Amino acid sequence: MTTMSGTEVAFDEFLLNRRLVSRDDLDKLSDLRKEGSSLYSALTRMSVLPPQELAKSLADFYGISFLAGHEFPKSSQVIGSFSFPFLRDKKVFPISETRDGIIVAVADPGDTDTIDALRFSTDCPIILRVATADDIDIAIERTARSAATSGDWTGTLGAGSNTEETSDAVEHLRDVALGTPVVRFVNQLIADALHSRATDIHIEPFEGRIAIRMRIDGMLRDVPTVPVNMAKAIVSRIKILSGLNIAERRLPQDGRARLRIDTHLLDLRVATMPTIRGEAVAIRLLDNVRRALDLSKLGFSDANQSVIRKHLSAPYGLFLVSGPTGSGKTTTLATALSMLNETHRKILTIEDPIEYEIQGVNQTQAKPAIGLTFASTLRSFLRHDPDVIMVGEMRDSETADIAIHAALTGHLVLSTLHTNTAAGAVPRLLDMGVEPYLLASSLRCVIGQRLVRVLCPHCKERSTEAPASALVERTAPETVGKGPSAVWRAVGCEQCCGTGYNDRICLSEVLDVGDEIRRLIRPGTTAVDIEQAAVRLGMTTMIADGYRKCSAGDTTPEEVRRVALDI
Repeated sequence: MTTMSGTEVAFDEFLLNRRLVSRDDLDKLSDLRKEGSSLYSALTRMSVLPPQELAKSLADFYGISFLAGHEFPKSSQVIGSFSFPFLRDKKVFPISETRDGIIVAVADPGDTDTIDALRFSTDCPIILRVATADDIDIAIERTARSAATSGDWTGTLGAGSNTEETSDAVEHLRDVALGTPVVRFVNQLIADALHSRATDIHIEPFEGRIAIRMRIDGMLRDVPTVPVNMAKAIVSRIKILSGLNIAERRLPQDGRARLRIDTHLLDLRVATMPTIRGEAVAIRLLDNVRRALDLSKLGFSDANQSVIRKHLSAPYGLFLVSGPTGSGKTTTLATALSMLNETHRKILTIEDPIEYEIQGVNQTQAKPAIGLTFASTLRSFLRHDPDVIMVGEMRDSETADIAIHAALTGHLVLSTLHTNTAAGAVPRLLDMGVEPYLLASSLRCVIGQRLVRVLCPHCKERSTEAPASALVERTAPETVGKGPSAVWRAVGCEQCCGTGYNDRICLSEVLDVGDEIRRLIRPGTTAVDIEQAAVRLGMTTMIADGYRKCSAGDTTPEEVRRVALDI
């Protein structure tokens, strides 16, 4: 605790006196602290201050030096005294040892229990430095990766197994898969993916090698691999975790697993696929797919949010989210459900798979193998008196027909559709056999979206490339020729692993279905006809939204071209 004018001042008052937070912020922080959160955790959860400003304020308050990310050492000589789970959980990183004690970077210098634990475990004085949680995580993962790649996986495994084909008996393979080297490798791989914000892990066997890649911010990235003779044992270990049959290698299999990694409960969705070189595995990390369920954090503009909220407040009608696979449709729908999730509403969903578990919402997992399809479940839903129904996807004409009739009979129906644009949803539904007059009466709103990577705030730089020429020609009329003289470009640094990007946001367009659009919903109507009318009425296209995000420094023209060149 530091002093100000001779009087002890709490950190929240310290921030208030410096005008870094408002009194309203403190009231919200107080509510979180009543739930048991520390002040630091509450500040972090609310994102009241940018991470670096919060860390510098803590350093000033406690009279401790601030440590910037570039000041961290490339390696730590004292890391061996600590476990990686402890470092990740407590957000601490040992920097170096001096004659006066061990220098340790901490995110929360007010966490006296952790500092006492450090002191007790090392039996040395602890010299604190304050750093951001992100910089500490980067240092930990860099060290963890170095430790994993330098570890002797083959030596330990080789002592207990024969890599010749005669060792492929199921029971022996099970024993190998449960052996310490394989278990440790799989656990470390999943932990690295979790802390790298990866949404997927891909394990693929090729001739003479096994490729392991993680999908981070929508792009695949190679990670340090292992000898090919470990491939079958690793796949078997993953199968055991997810309840799959390790003896079946001829057919694809799907399973789920729940693991505890560094005190974090992680849900996985696992899929295997036979290839000519062995089994390939895809692991979806559902916790990293899940995002903060807030429209503004997802990248929706204030104008688009206003249209979305208007239609979500309606008592009935059809609300659609369109886009290709991997465009964030499920996250947007989950956000809409969280906005609707109030005690006076009954909400039922049928999904495949369930990626977001929302308290207070009745969610059903589709199981076509036993007849639990979208269409059959949707019929049953109508007998349970719901206010809101969510259908994971409009896959066929039967599902679309039932959903349309539910929307016309007093239910708000939310679903997704695979179309390139918001306007393309109308001809797509007509092609599926929906009667034009029924669609015109029920459709309220269609969101079209794609995901682009966000520029890393630590290394992005201004570019002389003009947004208007950098994007494709098709954009909103109100933005043509009116952009700034420069946009931003990706550079690459340690914080973003050299990619220049960190995280993703939506490019979106929201089709507000009013009277003029309804009159266009008829046989022969094209997506172009509807889009032209919508733009004339004020809709911002995805291309125009991308243009604006380039101008604001959120992303780059290359990213917009990459995901939206076909629309």
